[in-house]
Amino acid sequence: MQAFDASSIIHAWDNYPIDQFPPLWNWVAQQIEAGAFAISSVACDEVGHKIPGCEAWLKKCAIRRIEITNEILNEAMRLKGMLGVQDDKYHAKGVDENDLLIIAAALIIGAELISDEGRQLRAPQEIKKLKVPAVCGLNGVDVPCFSFLELIKRSKVVFK
Repeated sequence: MQAFDASSIIHAWDNYPIDQFPPLWNWVAQQIEAGAFAISSVACDEVGHKIPGCEAWLKKCAIRRIEITNEILNEAMRLKGMLGVQDDKYHAKGVDENDLLIIAAALIIGAELISDEGRQLRAPQEIKKLKVPAVCGLNGVDVPCFSFLELIKRSKVVFK
């Protein structure tokens, strides 16, 4: 199973317009129906704030929403501790609370995370500056994380 980060589904919606790429979106809808794709409630809410039409489409397709449970909250708190974030003082260049909830949700349900946040070729010296893909790759987190384009490539589907 793959779980979408808000950045990824927004990237896809913006860069592959549904009117111009209907086979791609039909495939996404089929994957949602098959239970292969999910999205955390936090990520879905972010999508809704930025692109209400995309959120409405996801809901119409009945995407599985991963609700934030105590287990996910506890995992997000563990990640927050790993990053040394205290008193909700997140670094502007790194992950924020929602990002940690999204990562924790993917970890708890055993999903790969689809995220289009920028990849950091070199880890910043200050761990609080890590972005979603880098946090996913930390020892003790180990959530597979890749972009929407990588998802398409890995599917090997030819869209006609």
